[in-house]
Amino acid sequence: MGKTVIVSIQTHKRKEALDITKTIKDSIGDVKSGLVVVYVPHTTAGVIINEAYDSDVADDILEKLSQLVPYSGSYKHLEGNSDAHIQSSMVGSSVSIIVENSKLMLGRWQGVFFMEFDGPRRREIYIKIIEG
Repeated sequence: MGKTVIVSIQTHKRKEALDITKTIKDSIGDVKSGLVVVYVPHTTAGVIINEAYDSDVADDILEKLSQLVPYSGSYKHLEGNSDAHIQSSMVGSSVSIIVENSKLMLGRWQGVFFMEFDGPRRREIYIKIIEG
């Protein structure tokens, strides 16, 4: 039961955090209660829940990940994007959000962010809505 919505987005920078909360809200439609799973099917991108009120928070996360895993290093992968693979592994590829009364049960300041680590690219986001 439930439905899957596939959303296509375009990123514009190599490292970028895009707030996709509204996209997810729009995808749940008239679902009163259930669960939403947001999944990013890419090895150099991810998804997180964090503060959306102040966009500097997402920028700080990207900056710190770049410090922890720099672009250049002694990587074996020859495509030049090893940092992106490692950073996406650190943040993860999915989040789950409870839906109640047709609303995402996020905290007051929380939002959902698509995390681009190897852009700019055309990307997909899979949103699975499970009613229950």
